Amino acid sequence: MTERQEQAAPDTVMTRIGQVVMLCHAGDREEARHRFLALWAEIGEDGDPLHRCTLAHYMADAQDDPCDELAWDLRALTAAEDLTEDRPARHEGALAVRALYPSLHLNLAADYVRLARTDAARTHLRRARRAADALGEDSYSDGVRAAINRLELRLGEGGSAADGRWGPPRQRP
Repeated sequence: MTERQEQAAPDTVMTRIGQVVMLCHAGDREEARHRFLALWAEIGEDGDPLHRCTLAHYMADAQDDPCDELAWDLRALTAAEDLTEDRPARHEGALAVRALYPSLHLNLAADYVRLARTDAARTHLRRARRAADALGEDSYSDGVRAAINRLELRLGEGGSAADGRWGPPRQRP
C-alpha cells in the first residue's frame, strides 16, 4: 500500500524544478539561477539522482558563462549515471534512463563547441548519436535527433545513423 501511494504521490521536487524552468523560459534567468541553487542546496550532492540530473540539466540552460554551463551539464551526466531504470518510472511522464543520455551528451557536445574544444565535442556527439537509439517516436525525440544532426553537420561529422533511419535530408544535384 505504501509503495502504491509513493508511486501515485506527486513528486514535489520535480514540480518545483518545473516551476523554476518556466521562470527561466519566461526570461528571468537570474532569478531562476537563484532558485535552482536553493533547490540544489536542499537536494544535496548525494540527493535523489533524478532530482539532481533534472535540476543540473536545466540549471545549465540558465547559465551565461559557457564554463558554468559545462559544469552543470557534467553534474547532470554524473547524476544520470547514478540512476536506476525504475527511478524515472516512478515520476509520471518521465523518460527511461537510457533516453536521457542523447540529450545529456548533445548538451555537452554543444558546450564543448562553445569552448572551442572540438575533440571533446565530437566525442560527446558520437555518444549522443549512439544513445539516440533509446529515443521514442515523438516530437521530443525528433527534436533531439534533429539537434544531433545539426551539430554533426556543423562539426563535419556526417549526420546519419548507421542503419539509415534518420539523418539530414539528402541534397539532390
